[in-house]
Amino acid sequence: MMPNYRHLLSTCLLAISVAASGLAHANCEDLAKGFKDAVPKRADYVNIVGQDFDTVLERGYITFAVYEDFAPYSWKSGTEAKGIDIDIAKVIAEEMGVEAKFNFFASDENVDADFRNQVWRGGLINGEVSNIMMHAPYNKDLQCRNEFVVLGGQYFNETLATAYRIDAFPDGVPTTPYYRFHKVGVENDTISAFYLANFNGGMLMKNVIHYPDHQAAFRGLLDKQVDAVMGVKGKLEYMVQSNDTEEKVAVDTPPLVNFSLNEWTIGIAVNFRYREIYYTADGVIEDMVKDGRMKKVFEKYQVSYTKPDY
Repeated sequence: MMPNYRHLLSTCLLAISVAASGLAHANCEDLAKGFKDAVPKRADYVNIVGQDFDTVLERGYITFAVYEDFAPYSWKSGTEAKGIDIDIAKVIAEEMGVEAKFNFFASDENVDADFRNQVWRGGLINGEVSNIMMHAPYNKDLQCRNEFVVLGGQYFNETLATAYRIDAFPDGVPTTPYYRFHKVGVENDTISAFYLANFNGGMLMKNVIHYPDHQAAFRGLLDKQVDAVMGVKGKLEYMVQSNDTEEKVAVDTPPLVNFSLNEWTIGIAVNFRYREIYYTADGVIEDMVKDGRMKKVFEKYQVSYTKPDY
């Protein structure tokens, strides 16, 4: 399973509707309309105990919310936590002089719900929250409609990419029009699925094959159910290098015709009341980006690194 990026699609559609109505300078309240389930009333807020900076230092550990089964970013191997987000979190904890502990969770309906359940309110069952949520998409509109969350600590840019069988495309990575004649796999409810389903009035739909996740789509590629897979670059790169197969598969980032939402920034999310934790983690991440440690973390998992847009 991967984080649900439907908020990026809704943000894109929302921006179109705002521009069409002449509200080019919409404020946060305008942007939040239609997200009543994601923007809480202050009266509904319940104080969270044990999340301030001093408490973290006293108890000797800091908790991180990380997506489950989300290689190469976060997953469990037996009882051991592994992945890019895990390694970054451990550096943050080490710099603070505490231990890193991880709360693995499955993505909810959208990232607004993930913030609600993991950062400021807690799930309906146990109500547990974490000090820091890793792999949080960063953009102005998302911050605008989540007033109880501070977004920042950007550590890389996520990019859409295409994994393809070289025997099907000997001349190099296919561009979108190729899928008039070749089948392409996508994960359900992702930006890739949205883009391909709506390309040129839906002309590619018969050749767009939907799978429950990236892993299933990649297996479809290896089994020759499809000739290519469009998805998150880091995940596709990791699958190529971690699958021992005779099939020659490459990953590249072709230009996406009539689409600009092919890259977005990833960072952290912290409860708005505990900014000292946020400032500390943000500073550690900035240092890691500047001194090259962040790039080395990605290289460890054979994933190419793109610096965030500040």
